[in-house]
Amino acid sequence: MEAPSDFEIASGVLKIDLGALGRNYLALKHLCGPAEVAAVVKADAYGLGAEPVARTLRSFGCRRFFVALPEEGRKLRPSVPDAQIYVLSGPRSAGVWPLLHAHDLIPVLNSTADIESCRQFAPDRLPVAIHVDTGMNRLGLTPSEALEFLTANSASREIDVQLLMSHLACADEPSHPLNQTQQREFMRLAQAFPDIDTSLANSAGIMLGSDYTGKITRPGIALYGGLDLPGLAPVATALARILQIRKGRAGSTVGYGGAAGLNRDTRIAVAGLGYADGLHRAASGAGIPARADRSEGAFGYVGGRRAPLLGRISMDLTAFDITDLGPDAVRVGDFIEMFGPNIGIAEFARSAKTIPYEILTGVGRRYHRVYPGGNVEARPNGQDEGAIRASNLVFGRRSAPAR
Repeated sequence: MEAPSDFEIASGVLKIDLGALGRNYLALKHLCGPAEVAAVVKADAYGLGAEPVARTLRSFGCRRFFVALPEEGRKLRPSVPDAQIYVLSGPRSAGVWPLLHAHDLIPVLNSTADIESCRQFAPDRLPVAIHVDTGMNRLGLTPSEALEFLTANSASREIDVQLLMSHLACADEPSHPLNQTQQREFMRLAQAFPDIDTSLANSAGIMLGSDYTGKITRPGIALYGGLDLPGLAPVATALARILQIRKGRAGSTVGYGGAAGLNRDTRIAVAGLGYADGLHRAASGAGIPARADRSEGAFGYVGGRRAPLLGRISMDLTAFDITDLGPDAVRVGDFIEMFGPNIGIAEFARSAKTIPYEILTGVGRRYHRVYPGGNVEARPNGQDEGAIRASNLVFGRRSAPAR
């Protein structure tokens, strides 16, 4: 007997639609006008696989990528050999400079200490970016430090500064006054050094308008379909395999703590994912502090309908109420969508009282990742064509619109 495929034994499947990713990139390019669109692929491209994501984006014309750590840049380099890769955390220590040089990575200098480290240890003329803090009080030089350095460096040309960047603290709140404060401070510096490329806008910053885009924008979550915006498609679909369908009697309870009481005879689908897979316990339907305000927990999508989550999410298992679905609509072995085309990731995040970033980056390694429609080298798990075809059948079967 042949050994089962990874897909056949997986309790959770994460489908990454690389075609949708590419279309999102093109949509953002259109939105940004003349500004170049780079891509933030830190944290393994928000959990979706940095290598296949970067290869896809490169094929759609992306030339610049941002990672958080030098090690992320080292791993990414073979996938995009001709692209620029910026390391947001900077050199971190003197010993990192050889790695940056060997893999042609561009460090982002975040402090005067980083600048001094660059002077002492960086190979000659290694390009760098300068990060100025315009109001977030996180990483970055103060505006006065940046101005002093850039002025001196314009004369000496000691360090090859290719990019001046900052980061918006409140871009997801368009009316917040800090947005304009940061934009004005950044533009004051940018206008003093017109020969250096500029970058201010992240995903939310792009939506603030052309005053914020600079020469290069840095979307992350928007590329991955994590914002509820017209023209951007979901890229990730998280699916949980149904392990058992059972009947719960009226008056009984479901799950830990007996948190969900049943007021009717109930058909329950038990799915093989839980908080160990990044399915936040705060999305539970009952019995947790997040439900104290009587708000709804998360829903799954199966058999063409939404199914409410029952009780508390546990480590490996989650229960759903499928009573209102037809008796043959759901079977053991089917998949229930946690987020994807029918339940947006932003909606799922709201049910867990969190943000899409945390949901995506928290998707666990127990999910079997598939890249339908991608080429063979874009599949880091090495799935064969049979597994991809099988997964497409499942995904296609669950694509009916909500009723």
